Amino acid sequence: MTTNPTRPRPYPLGFSSLEERWNFALYSETADAVFVCLFDENGDETRVPLSERTGHVFYGFVDGAGVGTRYGIRVDGPWNPAAGQRHNVDKLLLDPHATAIEGGWDWAADNQAFFGHDLNDPETRDSTDSAALSPRCVITDSSFDWGDDTAPRTLLSETIVYETHVKGFTQLHPGVPEEIRGTYAGLAHPEAIKHFTDLGVTAVELLPVHQFVQDSHLEEKDLRNYWGYNSIGFFAPHNEYVSEAGRAAAPGGQVAEFKQMVKALHAAGLEVILDVVYNHTAEGNDLGPTLSFKGIDNAAYYRLVEGDELHYFDTTGTGNSLNVGHPAALGLIMDSLRYWVTEMHVDGFRFDLATTLTRQGGDAELHSAFLTLIAQDPVLAPVKMIAEPWDTAGYQVGGFPADWSEWNGKFRDDVRDFWNGTDAVLGTLAQRILGSPDVYEASRRSPLSSVNFITAHDGFTLHDLTSYNDKHNADNGEDDNDGESDNKSSNGGAEGPTDDEAVNERRDRKRRNLLATLLLSAGVPMLLGGDEIGRTQGGNNNAYCQDNEISWFDWAAADESLLAFTRDLIALRRDNPALHPAWFRQAPSSPDAQDTVRSLRSDGGEFADDDWDNPDARSVVFVFEHPGADSFALLLNAAENGVEFRVPDAPGAEWELAASSDPGQQVQGEVSTLIVRDGSFTLLRSRS
Repeated sequence: MTTNPTRPRPYPLGFSSLEERWNFALYSETADAVFVCLFDENGDETRVPLSERTGHVFYGFVDGAGVGTRYGIRVDGPWNPAAGQRHNVDKLLLDPHATAIEGGWDWAADNQAFFGHDLNDPETRDSTDSAALSPRCVITDSSFDWGDDTAPRTLLSETIVYETHVKGFTQLHPGVPEEIRGTYAGLAHPEAIKHFTDLGVTAVELLPVHQFVQDSHLEEKDLRNYWGYNSIGFFAPHNEYVSEAGRAAAPGGQVAEFKQMVKALHAAGLEVILDVVYNHTAEGNDLGPTLSFKGIDNAAYYRLVEGDELHYFDTTGTGNSLNVGHPAALGLIMDSLRYWVTEMHVDGFRFDLATTLTRQGGDAELHSAFLTLIAQDPVLAPVKMIAEPWDTAGYQVGGFPADWSEWNGKFRDDVRDFWNGTDAVLGTLAQRILGSPDVYEASRRSPLSSVNFITAHDGFTLHDLTSYNDKHNADNGEDDNDGESDNKSSNGGAEGPTDDEAVNERRDRKRRNLLATLLLSAGVPMLLGGDEIGRTQGGNNNAYCQDNEISWFDWAAADESLLAFTRDLIALRRDNPALHPAWFRQAPSSPDAQDTVRSLRSDGGEFADDDWDNPDARSVVFVFEHPGADSFALLLNAAENGVEFRVPDAPGAEWELAASSDPGQQVQGEVSTLIVRDGSFTLLRSRS
């Protein structure tokens, strides 16, 4: 389609129906001139000035451009870093709305070329032309045969999220053809999808797939940005994840291959959630490169320090923060979100450092423009919104709107503490298992606001959480100074791999304890991909730069017993409404109670307030019931000794063993007491 030239909008551009003419628009309040730069097969450049302007939008038709055309933009204007103005027409820039990007930045060839300023004199403009070493935007064909593709729209109460990496999941997968491993096509392969469906998860959450930049300082150390939290193209699927066949099929072939991946996952009933990084970009601080936004309109896209516009206001720890108080930056984010829903058919978003996006005037605001726009947008209303509710300046768990879910860091910390035998955490552990009512109930939010997790990409895997007391990040080249030092981890008696059977048995129990607590708690569980097969990173808790066997899934070493255990637990949760309540459970005596819970001491008595605070309390029983459905009793013992539990009366048929981290646990016939061994759980089931 073609935008109306009297009402230009810098959004995915269109073509005239009469001839090959491309309609381009770009927002800049401070530019003097904007050029669209077309590149032919030889790399020769043709500059086309945008001669029309309405308000702060430059626009015009670009003749001779069509699907497959490679291009960039140049913006001329004032160079005055002290005033926040960083225009440099010698730098080829990426179009903020480019739907595909080809190539990368050749830092080693000429590092200076990508910087608008002189590296030796940061306030002086550099005149080195960057075009020869820069990537190209690609005009892509938006047509795609979606067929009968339908969004699964899985209820939050039935959702189980699986966090994984496009490349790492299939790079070593023996069932995926070698030529498509590590690609969107690889993730769409039946053998990859079979793992998700057999496991029973309902949503695949992908680490960043927006086009990101490989950091020069990592390449100098022969490392690579693996996680991808270094975005530069908010509409473009990352080009390193396209297969050779997809690359050869058409310029910008990553777009069609990504769509095919989504279509295949949908056909299997799986939702696709993207981990998105709208809080900052790869351009860094005032000493960072000029790749796109910085050279288009620095002050519109980035938050600058008031009264010191040379420097950036940074709550992300990356050097810059997107200026969500400005309509240009906010409009870019909203356009991008709608594009990924309407054109790419994704089902939800997990927002990295989401608190930064609510800092319209500096402080985090529940009614910020960002949250308000999303709340009223009909395109975004049906999709899942998940916040990482913190940034470097604040912790905001419980502070997002009612229709958002949040990564609940309290769940991670309190569950780890409990199974580590920490004193006086039984009360907080109960809150987490019941859906964190202490966080969400007062604001009339449900337990589905809580995305529960034990591990995530950032930190130890489950295997390493139970195998290492300390981080082992030497391979990152930062003298082990990177990564979190307080991991609430426990090695079970030996650091790292060991042949000690007692230590390994202790670790196995603890992994099952943690998985069971995750999957049997109210809320939305998120499983770190690979935890179900015992994936290890060798004790590295910050593997962001390890695009190698440290991070890739080692399918040959999969722990099949742990996989079966996880699969069975997920099936139990899925098939039994008592284990996935949509609202906070109530006491059985509550009028009109649906999902109910009883919390009991190991001796069968009701908890008094002082019992929850007892520093020596390490055991608890939860009884979960749902009308007309099976009931469950969850017995937890984090003590260093076995505990004899008085088993409550079964609501239906006699109790039977549903799951346990103790392979020797047995339940036969009517049972009134049951010994739960040290550091283990047992789940009993009473059939309705």
